[in-house]
Amino acid sequence: MITLTDIAYVRSGVSDLDGAVDFATKIVGLTPVPTDEPGVAHFRADERSRCLTFVQGPSGVIATGLRVGGHDELADAETQLEKRGISVTRGDAAGAASRGVGAFIGFNDPWGNRVELVSGQHVTAELLAPGRNAGITEYGHSCLDAPDVVEAGRFWTTVFSAKVSDWVGEMACLLRVDPMHHKLAIFHGEGPALCHINFQVASYDDLFRNWHFLVDNDVEIIQGPGRHPTSGSAFVYFRGPENLTYEYAVGTRMITDDNAWVPRVFDPALPSSIDMWRGPITPTTRQRQL
Repeated sequence: MITLTDIAYVRSGVSDLDGAVDFATKIVGLTPVPTDEPGVAHFRADERSRCLTFVQGPSGVIATGLRVGGHDELADAETQLEKRGISVTRGDAAGAASRGVGAFIGFNDPWGNRVELVSGQHVTAELLAPGRNAGITEYGHSCLDAPDVVEAGRFWTTVFSAKVSDWVGEMACLLRVDPMHHKLAIFHGEGPALCHINFQVASYDDLFRNWHFLVDNDVEIIQGPGRHPTSGSAFVYFRGPENLTYEYAVGTRMITDDNAWVPRVFDPALPSSIDMWRGPITPTTRQRQL
């Protein structure tokens, strides 16, 4: 079994780099990271040297990065994946530098989502300088699509060390790799895609201030404000350029005793299984896998 320690980043292809950068800084409130890479823009939300990268080119998600313990653990992960018949590619030094990591490997999950495992992800003591003060405290989680959510849950909990926190029937599997309720989520979708990328904010006041800011700036609200009965978090989902869906959330449940927690199964036919405040439920816009 491959032990995951955290999420690392999302890399996204964008046809309009300037538009994506403008939205990420001035609307979402991320901190741009200086780079001399042509056609590339990096962003921070916490101590990670980057959590979101845009690459000029075809529009779509390039890869979702996950962290393992160290270089030995990364080498062991490569061996384990290859023994299971999963094709693995090793990243080069330039690719590692672009990702802000010591080393990385890439593979496709059984449904075609491109995943990168990384070791030695760089952190920084540089102060955050967000494009606007949205109250973001960290990059919270990423959500991928799969046509068979149950099998996807089995993949991430047998090949990898993720643990199921909750199910929404066979529509969603919410997975943790540390005490946070979920760092990775798998939603039902017909093909590989990034469902959304989450950023935690400091307070409920931040969440509602952000909601009003988004409305005032004519940003498309997909769902929320609402509250998930699974994680307990209050949320707002909104659509950015290139079909990338962002989420602000606050109040996410922590699971500190793995042995005491029993995953729950929520009825996907009930709107309250997604939003216990019973707001409108709109399908999230997906960024398709390149």
